[in-house]
Amino acid sequence: MTKKLIYIIPVLLASIIGASCKKQLDVKNPNTPTLEVATKTESGIIAFGLGAIYQNGFNGIVDTKYNGSFLGNSFFFLAPAYHELMADVISSEASNNVTNQVGVPDYVILDNGVKITNTAPSTQVLRINNSITKAGNNPLYFEWAWMYFLNNACNNLLSLVDSVKFSGDAASKKNAVKAWGYWWKGFAYSRIGSIYYAGLINDTLDPSNNYTSITSGNYKASADIITQSNAYFDKAIAALNAVTVTADYSAVLKGMIPSFCQTGKGGVLTPAMWIRSINTMKARNLLVNKRAKNMTTADWNALLTLVNSGITSTDLVFTGRTASSNNFFTASGGSVAALATGSPSSTTYKISERLVQDYTPGDKRLANDFVQLAGSAVYINQRGGFTYSTRFRVLDSGGATKTYSAMSVTSKLVGAYELYIASSYEENELMKAEANIKLGNIATGLASVDAVRTYQGAGLAAVSGVITDPLLAYEEVRKERRTGLLFRGLSLYDARRWGVLDDISQGGGRTNCVVISSDGTVNTKATINYNFLDYWDVPNDETTLNPPSASSAPVKNPK
Repeated sequence: MTKKLIYIIPVLLASIIGASCKKQLDVKNPNTPTLEVATKTESGIIAFGLGAIYQNGFNGIVDTKYNGSFLGNSFFFLAPAYHELMADVISSEASNNVTNQVGVPDYVILDNGVKITNTAPSTQVLRINNSITKAGNNPLYFEWAWMYFLNNACNNLLSLVDSVKFSGDAASKKNAVKAWGYWWKGFAYSRIGSIYYAGLINDTLDPSNNYTSITSGNYKASADIITQSNAYFDKAIAALNAVTVTADYSAVLKGMIPSFCQTGKGGVLTPAMWIRSINTMKARNLLVNKRAKNMTTADWNALLTLVNSGITSTDLVFTGRTASSNNFFTASGGSVAALATGSPSSTTYKISERLVQDYTPGDKRLANDFVQLAGSAVYINQRGGFTYSTRFRVLDSGGATKTYSAMSVTSKLVGAYELYIASSYEENELMKAEANIKLGNIATGLASVDAVRTYQGAGLAAVSGVITDPLLAYEEVRKERRTGLLFRGLSLYDARRWGVLDDISQGGGRTNCVVISSDGTVNTKATINYNFLDYWDVPNDETTLNPPSASSAPVKNPK
């Protein structure tokens, strides 16, 4: 059955006119010329591969009832922000898109024993707003919509590539396009399966219905969506292994990545580099979708096998940059990092005291990216959330002179901030660290932690060979995943799998926390009970128009 759901719209054709960044992401009328005609040529399919992903995939929400209240622009400012809010990396007082409520814990107990309770618990807020009538106030809608826009774009691309006549080594070029489509489908399913309790597997198109994906009410459990993600990652690997003429493959990939993103760690990946990125994503799928306490020796060994063939420190990866015009996210409002940069009294997102607490004393990254405020400059805000207040301001790496050469996490200068869209070397190395420590290889695991800190210029003394207690070693991994992977969108997954999101009666929550009281008192032994949903319910926007079938997996988390 074919249904035209809110998230499924015709994929627009992105045409490259000239070679300038200004024109590279221009999106033209999909009906002039028609999709089939425009993508029959090599240049047409390459242009389509670029625009379908970066514009339609990451900026597909065009309905003003959903985007009219946006605080920023693009997928990267909002969907990852909900993750960071619930992981206590940032906070937000703005009511737009309900960002001010989803990350407020159930309660906090201060050092003096005073208990402050949240009268609007996060789970309750999410479910009250999970309605098709709530439009832009439904946090559960956005990531779902964006990722299915991306999936639909890939379906269109893959349906067209076999009809294109390529010059040079046609097979290598065709496999480059196929790997591109498979990779991004794997990415989309990975995000859906890693955050929603259930999802849809939409892999075919209906040409008679504006090339929308054919769907049904047969929702699949999150684990099945992750299986589908891995299946598409494997298809991407097969396509990459089939490339025989690297120059022709590279020419195609170069045309599908925005030129302004082909700098720093971003660029045209070799097939081998790309396969290593895929292995890291498959490792992520395994690690973040299973509780740490339930990981078996076989799981840790499987993870280690993947990361040992994962991203290296010299590999290029998929990153995003901004341009002066026609970019797919902006320098000042298109990312969580940008919207957290500046004085907390004026930024959309505020840095959490619990994040800063996780930096090791003497870490140059802390001095590089943050400044501690004092006196009246301390941000005291108890109006909407008792964990909002903070003493820390994020420095703009492009607008301030830095004392250290450590890697910076943000910049609001055009083209300066490097946004990691998918996997990275640091993520791979920290998964390697975690697996080794859990398998008893403590010195080897901590060597990976040291490697990440050296790579980012932390300036910290080595811990490998110094820390031998497995619990203390694991704590180094926990802290490093919080700080070394800041703004990479992984913190919520970690909080879930470590049990931090659970009710404190079930072993969840966090103790010995830094919390600023309404009178400015700095508590250092506070207890926080988050009690958040671990996996989100399917958006009501979807289930209203596409009701679950009798054989469907549950679409609501029983928690």
